[in-house]
Amino acid sequence: MKFIDSQNDRWQQVQGEDGPQSHPSPAPHRLLTLEQWHAVRAEWPQGVAVGVMLPNDADVEDLTEDLPRLALVALKFPKWVDGRAYSQARLLRTRYAYKGEIRATGEVLVDMLPLLQRTGFDAAQLRGDQKIESARRALGFFGGHYQGDTVHPQPLFARNESQPYVRS
Repeated sequence: MKFIDSQNDRWQQVQGEDGPQSHPSPAPHRLLTLEQWHAVRAEWPQGVAVGVMLPNDADVEDLTEDLPRLALVALKFPKWVDGRAYSQARLLRTRYAYKGEIRATGEVLVDMLPLLQRTGFDAAQLRGDQKIESARRALGFFGGHYQGDTVHPQPLFARNESQPYVRS
């Protein structure tokens, strides 16, 4: 898992004085809102890295035809108790085979990291009061899971008829 330092992030949002620009010009590593992307996607040059911030109440299917063009999809956790972005990430990885970066943003806490990783996130921008050292430690809390996930579809533990559960 990659941890994002917002001060040194190469991905930049396109903001004007009154909020996001409605029609940003193409440049590498632009992180656009869904509305910005819809406004410019027809003229966005192939090969120019672009990312989209997808709200957690948006349908992932709104991006399916554009996924091959997107280097980054940033999913927002407006509150740490709102888990809709977990489902969005899992759909992106499993149903739509998205290979680009999926980034968790917003209220991202250290405790969320194991599930973020299992559902397909590969980057996280932690909430300001969270420590990266604690985050790295949290990723090592669980050595294996009975259920499969986006990285390892098969479970670590397999059923054996002569013994209830055997570690493979």
